[in-house]
Amino acid sequence: MLRKASARVTRAVAARCLATENRWSGEYVHVSHTDSKVGLIELDRPKALNALCDGLMLEVAKALDEFDADKSIGAVIITGRGRAFAAGADIKEMLPLNYAQVAGGDFLAHWGRVSKNTKPVLAAVNGFAFGGGCELAMMCDIMYASDKAVFGQPEIKLGTIPGAGGTQRLTRAVGKSLSMEMCLSGEPIKADQALVAGLVSKVVPGDQLLNEAHKTAAKIAEMSQLTTAICKEAVNVAFESTLAEGVRFERRMFHATFGTEDRREGMSAFAEKRKANFKDC
Repeated sequence: MLRKASARVTRAVAARCLATENRWSGEYVHVSHTDSKVGLIELDRPKALNALCDGLMLEVAKALDEFDADKSIGAVIITGRGRAFAAGADIKEMLPLNYAQVAGGDFLAHWGRVSKNTKPVLAAVNGFAFGGGCELAMMCDIMYASDKAVFGQPEIKLGTIPGAGGTQRLTRAVGKSLSMEMCLSGEPIKADQALVAGLVSKVVPGDQLLNEAHKTAAKIAEMSQLTTAICKEAVNVAFESTLAEGVRFERRMFHATFGTEDRREGMSAFAEKRKANFKDC
């Protein structure tokens, strides 16, 4: 009885923390924001386990465009409603396509909008993250998972391969051997193995997932948006350059912060033992 009561309290606290103000609901996603400068994008095709059709990804891109342009938003969370984060791309949508159609239209290219977002994006993976769903989560900057989450790249079982960065981002995250095993066998891994492998940074009980993701997103949103964008770019450069080139880029970006008001404010606040009041400039 005590355990059930404790669980109800936990859910109530999480609900208060994540009190959101609705922005809009599309055909496939629900978009809102919290009072902590955090935008929330919820994939909302529960009957299809949030399969990523073209319309859904266009709505995600629209929401990210709006949040990127909104100075009151400092970080964004993407999650799925129901028992899946996203169970892959929409196979029914892809089935009739031929090579000329996908190559000529550069099919899936616009999915990269997620990885190009200026503001930090957190993935809160609450269930199945297969195929395109796993790729979508890997496009985000930080990934938290529920203890029931499952990750996989099962495209090989469909006679194809990952097409939205799966072979590339997964290999950089977990290394060659595990990436090869997942991509060539199509077999998934559970949340605990994903944590050990470095695919996710935190695993929590399902009823605490959004709360934990929101706490981190809210901390990030308190920082200078200008500085977080610079820092995010520097970390991403580490994946696309040599160590020497990356260190030079980092140092240039570090020097660049000395031209901002927020760097002066942050150091002044530290010296004066007060909270910094960043102006994003």
